[in-house]
Amino acid sequence: MDFINLTAENLAEEHLCCIIRSKKPHPGVEAKRQWLADRLGEGHVFRKLDAKGTVFIEYAPLETAWVPIEGENYLYLYCLWVTGAAYKGKGYGRALMEYCLNDAKERGRSGVCMLGARKQKSWLSDQAFAKKFGFTCVDTAGEYELLALSFDGTAPRFAQNAKKQRIENQELTVYFDRQCPFIEQRVRLFREYCEANAVPLSLIEVDTLQKAKAMPGVFNNWAVFYRGEFQTVNLLDTAALGRLLKK
Repeated sequence: MDFINLTAENLAEEHLCCIIRSKKPHPGVEAKRQWLADRLGEGHVFRKLDAKGTVFIEYAPLETAWVPIEGENYLYLYCLWVTGAAYKGKGYGRALMEYCLNDAKERGRSGVCMLGARKQKSWLSDQAFAKKFGFTCVDTAGEYELLALSFDGTAPRFAQNAKKQRIENQELTVYFDRQCPFIEQRVRLFREYCEANAVPLSLIEVDTLQKAKAMPGVFNNWAVFYRGEFQTVNLLDTAALGRLLKK
């Protein structure tokens, strides 16, 4: 299995593995590339199959992971994806997960954690797959779960602010960062939809680690609030956004 890790030296040339296939410069991909450039020195890992496909894992030390999760000495797994008929069923997912777990052990980490939910969310990594490796729920925030595989009996936790899941602003409010290549187009979609339908919209960029750690709800690149209540981490399309606004 020919995998490579992104580094400062190869980041500018490597395909970033998401579904976007444009041959031209893509604003979301380039934003992701810059976000990664600022993270790699913090121990952030992006490991991918040496191919223009969606086969990759992305994780970071929990201390510098842009999520409202607390814990000592853990790694946080942002994404693990293997999509496409050409790549499924070949053991790539297992190889990537085992690499992450072995990396955690070699670094002397206490374990690995990731975001899950009582019901699988379409924009979160496959939690059923993670549970085959021993991940279990160690904390909850509403319908969301913090899954962890502990090596030493300790456990991470959602920050108290993440469990709040409320804000004062009653408008449709979206918190986002630049980690996911799809963020740019979803921000544009939300802006255009809300302008066309006269819907008040607040877009809040989470552009520092401190802001991410202080989020008033669960966050994994994207978090939607409406009428003061946390709604989802899913990157909603126009149909789903319309249904949300009709609640």
